[in-house]
Amino acid sequence: MRTPLLTLSLISNLAFLGYGQGDNSEGKRGFMDSQLYDIAYLIQFRDCTNTNVSKVPIAWHLDHSLKVINRIHDVLKSSDPTVYEKRFSLARSFSYTFGYIPRGRGKSPASVLPPEDIKTEDILSQLEIARENIADLSNLDPNVNFIHPVFGQLNKKQAKRFLKIHTKHHLKIIQDILRKE
Repeated sequence: MRTPLLTLSLISNLAFLGYGQGDNSEGKRGFMDSQLYDIAYLIQFRDCTNTNVSKVPIAWHLDHSLKVINRIHDVLKSSDPTVYEKRFSLARSFSYTFGYIPRGRGKSPASVLPPEDIKTEDILSQLEIARENIADLSNLDPNVNFIHPVFGQLNKKQAKRFLKIHTKHHLKIIQDILRKE
């Protein structure tokens, strides 16, 4: 009897800790400032690869992460807040609670796939646009929304949480590429 209670307590504590990370602010710094700073810093390692970690180089992860931020902003901005319907998603609940996306499970939509030849200038340009788009999110209606292929319809708060988790996911992959090189 004690083991199930201990297990339940552990899961509850982990869920609580993960939920606490769901805050979409970063204190005195702006939303996602540290992640965008990390992306800028990592551009210098753009050509590094490690096929044991990822089939693609660091530039791919940087470009993809920025495309996701910018594309989601654009879709949110052009969405109709009146069509948002709150719905439960088990996959979203798990991912948001633990702040984690499993590796190698999802397939990126074509609109956020990097080109064959990724230019540093393009990454830098997308980074500046991402900074502007992230800042603009605060001006959007809470019920702006977009459809995620796995998590379903996300409103602004959920989209911001997704952007943090998704970017963290790719930064972790980059960290592992650099660590094992």
